[in-house]
Amino acid sequence: MPNTVISIAILAMGGEGGGVLADWIVDLAEHAGYFAQSTSVPGVAQRTGATIYYVEIFPSTNSVNEENLKPVLSLMPVPGHVDIVIASELMEAGRAIQRGLVSRDKTTLIASSHRVYSMTEKIAMGDGRIDSQQLISAASDAANRFVCADYAKLAHESGSLISAVLFGALAGVQLLPLARDQFEAAIQRGGVGIESSMAAFAAGFDSVNLGDTSDHVSVPVSSQLGPALAKLAKRIEQSFPSASHKFLYAGMIRLADYQDVDYASDYIDRLEPILELEKLNRDKKYRLLCETARYLALWMSYEDAVRVADLKIRKQRFERITRDVGCKKNQLLELEEFFHPRIEEIADIMPSSLGRWLLSSKIALRIKMGGRVVKTSSICGFLQLYLIAGLRRWRRGSLRFGVEQKRVLAWLENIKAVATTDYELAISLTESQRLIKGYGDTHHRGNANYEAVLGALPRVRMKDIPSATLKSLILAALADESGNALKKALQAL
Repeated sequence: MPNTVISIAILAMGGEGGGVLADWIVDLAEHAGYFAQSTSVPGVAQRTGATIYYVEIFPSTNSVNEENLKPVLSLMPVPGHVDIVIASELMEAGRAIQRGLVSRDKTTLIASSHRVYSMTEKIAMGDGRIDSQQLISAASDAANRFVCADYAKLAHESGSLISAVLFGALAGVQLLPLARDQFEAAIQRGGVGIESSMAAFAAGFDSVNLGDTSDHVSVPVSSQLGPALAKLAKRIEQSFPSASHKFLYAGMIRLADYQDVDYASDYIDRLEPILELEKLNRDKKYRLLCETARYLALWMSYEDAVRVADLKIRKQRFERITRDVGCKKNQLLELEEFFHPRIEEIADIMPSSLGRWLLSSKIALRIKMGGRVVKTSSICGFLQLYLIAGLRRWRRGSLRFGVEQKRVLAWLENIKAVATTDYELAISLTESQRLIKGYGDTHHRGNANYEAVLGALPRVRMKDIPSATLKSLILAALADESGNALKKALQAL
């Protein structure tokens, strides 16, 4: 055995078992007769920073020299001197690279390919998510060896925490001078959740040889769908190019879930004229069709009180929260939802005539709607949201539905008109839908920005590269809530 310290840095978020993983590694090493030490530096706030666990192993059963001295192990990782970095989530792998913990000549990086979005990503006015492929590319370039798989998925399938899967991956890379059965013995000595942890360990170990187990967008098999959706799926297969199928399938399923199968059929109908334009432009990737399909599905499934209530009472949501907080079968979990509805949100889900009357009523507009707390884990609270979610069957007659459908159709007409003379500009125009999201104040701000950008379209078309100019306006609109960046961009235009 070489008398060389092996250093391991673990980046994990709260509740993922990072401390357990560090303890397993120390226990593993010590039972093999080696020196081992672990320390941890906790992160700050929820999801703004993971806890860093640092373990050093001195794989020698002999003393350092004849004087029987023990090695002095470091308390924290040193950039450029870390052998193994384990990240429980892809962004945490990026943070490790940013901190200099991953080096090209030395470090093996083990990371889960799933994402838990940070607060900055969630509160962005548009799509603020970091591109996962960019993170994966950066990790591949930065590390000596990069091992990546969807370890969160493997943990869920095994009924265990991600720490056990990562422990299996650590054994799978075979960088520690220890055998698989020694790793498994460390889990057994822990004495808690042994069966599920062993299953998760095996999944992590096997994943090193199998490669990335990340989910990819797959085309649903018609037999897996109901008869009505299977008919729509067949229509997509027969009438639309294969390059667009994954977008159309996703949109179809989303809108059937949002409203009904007829609404999903309307979605397909609205894309047929775009397909005809594609045939004229002969773009082999069908970019305009794909982007229109993507954003049209999002716009047609706009958020209203009915949708929010529907999502909050779904069985899958209760199961996910129960799993995330680690609630056991003999424990009770209470859920409280916080709402702050405005008169506008109430009018939106009313029949058109009644909603317009409510918005025009001076008395109604003076009413101050206070915040409400609804306990969905109680029968009373659940039934309140259940009744609101049940208004979905009458959504087509609601005030908001009529308004949004007119906007959607106008957006599509603009895309078709522009596509006949400037294909690239039409693609950029589809992205203007990114400005419209949420409900309440968020929706009003987004819609105002959208109208401002659309109003500048005649000036945009006079520029040398109209598509790039329009994209810059969209990015400016997403830059801040105040709208100052967009105002400056419009003035410059």
